[in-house]
Amino acid sequence: MSATLTRVYVARLAGTAVFDPNGDQVGKVHDVVVTAPVPGSLSRALGLVVEVPVRRRIFLPITRVTSVDGGQVISTGLVDMRRFEQRQGETLVLGEMLDRRVRVEATGEEVIVSDVGIEQSRARDWVVTKVAAHGRGKRFGRRGETRIYSFDELTGFAVPEEAQGAANMLAAFEKLRPADLASMLRELSTKRRREVALALQDERLADVLEELDASEAQELIRSLDGERAADVLEAMDPDDAADLLSDLPTEQAEKLLTLMEPDEAAPVRQLLRYEDYTAGGMMTNEPVVLSPDATVAEALARIRNPDLTPSLAAQVYVCRPPLDTPTGQYLGTAHFQRLLREPPSSLVSGVIEADLDPLPPNAELEQVAGVFATYNLVACPVVDEHGRLLGVVTVDDVMDHMLGEEWRARATREEARSGA
Repeated sequence: MSATLTRVYVARLAGTAVFDPNGDQVGKVHDVVVTAPVPGSLSRALGLVVEVPVRRRIFLPITRVTSVDGGQVISTGLVDMRRFEQRQGETLVLGEMLDRRVRVEATGEEVIVSDVGIEQSRARDWVVTKVAAHGRGKRFGRRGETRIYSFDELTGFAVPEEAQGAANMLAAFEKLRPADLASMLRELSTKRRREVALALQDERLADVLEELDASEAQELIRSLDGERAADVLEAMDPDDAADLLSDLPTEQAEKLLTLMEPDEAAPVRQLLRYEDYTAGGMMTNEPVVLSPDATVAEALARIRNPDLTPSLAAQVYVCRPPLDTPTGQYLGTAHFQRLLREPPSSLVSGVIEADLDPLPPNAELEQVAGVFATYNLVACPVVDEHGRLLGVVTVDDVMDHMLGEEWRARATREEARSGA
């Protein structure tokens, strides 16, 4: 790898775009593979793990990297698209070396690895030469000063790590979308996944759990203590929290619901009353609901909320008070495209569409999917026998249920087979 930079710190490479010689982007750097550390010798960089479209990770040998500079990596263009599989004797820098506790050989001081530097030798190999690490601060919760050590000044890389932590690895991947972070977690060991889960903020972990398959989400939620698990469930969308809890033993699910704040647990309990593959079991009970005297301006302000998914922000639902689900009488739906064509001072009650029949909560998946396909919907209201709005089924919920449980892990396995 000939490059303007002769030393590269791996954490700074995370997410860096990888291009072929023609300037076309191949993917983004996910990690760096090095030989497993052995006392008395330097680890040699073997190559990059690159994430390409469709969330597949491939291996790019270091010999096929021609340049690392200017916030980009240039390859020779000869890329093997087979899925990356870690081999015995290989170590992932970000996944397995960051946050590791090691010792300064000369003083015995324990330090925590925050970055790893690789450098090109005279023989044109890239080897691990530098390690950025910090000690524990004198004040509780504070980290000590970060220092740069030579790799051979530190010991402990070859010792199995019992409590590695994950703060520095997460910092390297802080810009990842929840779905991409979930995909990354799927590649880690059970122990490392738990460390990452413990290090994530509640809202971030909630977003990631929503992107995992049922069994994977259950594994992580069970690894948390009760209070933390309840906090994470509160940060999840009620329908996703209900899906997760419905697959747990009844006693455990009830314990977690009891630990949640009553006003946060109430909508989840409401959803748990319905069967999984029905409109009631798929719906979210927190759509944008407005009264008939609300204006178009108010409706547009509500759907600008960045926390709303695109399908929930696509339309508002007009009901008589009370406006919390189950609401008063459901009157109709106003799509955002119609709202954009109306004067801001107009009332939403004047622009609603009421000609599409809402779904009953016991409508089965096939019926729900048929309605979505027939009318090209992104979301559909669910109304009870008294005409009250219970919630909304969105197209992503329909797709998740049609694909079945653990479809994400299944897709990953199929990618591996197709790339083998």
